[in-house]
Amino acid sequence: MLPLPLAELRSGLPALGNPANISRAVALTGKEFKFSFGNALEQSESDALFDRWTIPSPARPLFEVAVANFNPHAESKVNTHNDARGPLLLISGTADHTAPDVATRAAFRLYRDSLAVTNLETFQGRGHALVIDHGWQDVAERVLTWLSEQGLGPEARAVEAAQAH
Repeated sequence: MLPLPLAELRSGLPALGNPANISRAVALTGKEFKFSFGNALEQSESDALFDRWTIPSPARPLFEVAVANFNPHAESKVNTHNDARGPLLLISGTADHTAPDVATRAAFRLYRDSLAVTNLETFQGRGHALVIDHGWQDVAERVLTWLSEQGLGPEARAVEAAQAH
């Protein structure tokens, strides 16, 4: 059972507010995008990201996740005890309204019994747009470092490719 903060519910409301949306693509308004994705940004940056990146998106995955806490056979169910899976890095922005830090930390705790590598990287004061906003390079650098630490970075792939020839 994951926590469901009010900000997360409000972020999902444009899609979840109408049950008919389950089979539709839903577009956010600039104001909805600012709350859900750009809340940690200046209005001008949020508006620029909205103009560049937003497209209508399927609502079905949001409906599936919204009921997952109440459905033991949910489509979105994950085996968090799988010891044979690959490494997992969860990324959290402490100001994220769409996937709040408290929910990401709760998801991280669900993996505590797995022997597979699971890490959490938290970015202070960052919102849901952290991979496309002005600070995306910081996130990308941390992810690349983590991949290298797991033997999965670009240099590891180059070594594998060289060994294959």
